[in-house]
Amino acid sequence: MTSRWILTDTAKQVWLDAFEMDARDIPQSPARDCRISKRTLRGGLSDGIDFIELCNGPLTVRVLPTRGGGLWNADHNGIRLGWDAPVRGPVHPKFVDQDDRNGIGWLAGFDEWLCRCGLVSNGPPGDDGGKPLTLHGRIANSPAHFVEVGVSSEPPYYLYATCSIEEGGLFLGRLRLTSTVLTIPGSNRLTIRDVVENLASTPAEIQMLYHLNFGPPLLEAASKFAVPIREMAPLTARAAEDVDRYGTYLGPTPGYTEQVYAFRPAAQNNGETLALLCNAAGNRGASVTWNVNELPCFTLWKNTIPLEDGYVTGLEPGTNYPYFKTHERKQGRVPVIAAGGRWEATWHIDVLHSAAMVRSAQEAIARIQSQSPPVVHRTPVWGPG
Repeated sequence: MTSRWILTDTAKQVWLDAFEMDARDIPQSPARDCRISKRTLRGGLSDGIDFIELCNGPLTVRVLPTRGGGLWNADHNGIRLGWDAPVRGPVHPKFVDQDDRNGIGWLAGFDEWLCRCGLVSNGPPGDDGGKPLTLHGRIANSPAHFVEVGVSSEPPYYLYATCSIEEGGLFLGRLRLTSTVLTIPGSNRLTIRDVVENLASTPAEIQMLYHLNFGPPLLEAASKFAVPIREMAPLTARAAEDVDRYGTYLGPTPGYTEQVYAFRPAAQNNGETLALLCNAAGNRGASVTWNVNELPCFTLWKNTIPLEDGYVTGLEPGTNYPYFKTHERKQGRVPVIAAGGRWEATWHIDVLHSAAMVRSAQEAIARIQSQSPPVVHRTPVWGPG
C-alpha cells in the first residue's frame, strides 16, 4: 500500500497551500532522510506558484504544478541542475502572454531545468492551416487541476509527485497530461512517466519535446556532449558552420548565435538509448535515458551566450524535431492519438558525480554506436528547405 496525499483536486475543491512530510510520517519506510514539502510562492512573477520539493536524501528536485508539472531545478550533493535564465522565476503563467511578440511570448516565462513543449504543438510560432500556433505550445503555462504526492510502502520506497493538466477547449479538442516524477531514496536518478490521453470523440495530434536545460557547473568551456548516432544533421545553416564541433562547448561567448542539431539516435535492441553531458574535467555530468520507440527524435540546443544573457544547453528527446508543425506533419513526425486513446513515455535523468560514472555512460554510448557507423549530414536535410 502507498502513503499518498492529495494536494490539489479542483473537482472536489481540495487545495493545500502548504504541506510537509518526512520519514517519520511513513513508519514502514527505512529511508530516514527523505521528505516531501509543498508551499505557495508569493510576490513578484512567482506569485501564486505551487512549489513542491521531493528530497530523496542526496537528491532534491523542485516540481512546479502551476507550470505544467515542469521541474524548476534540482541538486545532488552540491551539483546544481538547472540554469540562470534572464528572468526571475519561476514565472506564474498569468504573467506570460504567449501571443506577445508575434507568438514568442513563451520566452518570458522560460527558466526551468525541465520544460515540456507541447501538447498540440512544440515548434516555432506560425499559422497551421488557419490555426495560430505559439512558440513551443501551451502546456508549460497550464496549471495542474490535480496534484498528488506520496511514498510507496514497499521497497524501493520511491517518492513521487503526480500532476494532471488539461489542454483544449470548445472546438479545440481535449488532451490530458498526467505526469509523475519519482525517485528512490538515496539514488542519483529521477524518472519521468508521462501519459497523454485524448478525451475527445475524434482523433487528436500530439507533439511532445522535453526541453532539459543545463548551465554551470556542468556546462562550461570544453564540456562534452555525446549520443549514439544513427543519423544526424544540423537543424539550421548556422549550426552547419560547426557541425564537426557539435559535441564540444564554448565558454560564455559574446555575439554567439544559438546552434541546434537534430539526431536519429542509435539504440539497443529494446529501443533504449542515452545522451550525456559532462564537464571539462569529465568528473561530473548528467545522462538522459529514453526509448526511441516512444521518443524517436533528439535535439541538441547550444546557446553559449554570456552568463547574464542565459548561458545554457538543452538535451531534448521528443516525438519530432522543432520545425514548424505543418512541416513535421508532412514528414510523418506528428503522432495521432485515437479517440479515447493514449500516448505515453518513461525516461530517466541520472546525475553522474564521479569520473567513473561519466566513463560508464561514455562506454554505454560507445557500445551502442559500435553496432553501426553514424551517418552525419553537413547541411540541414530534415527541414522545409
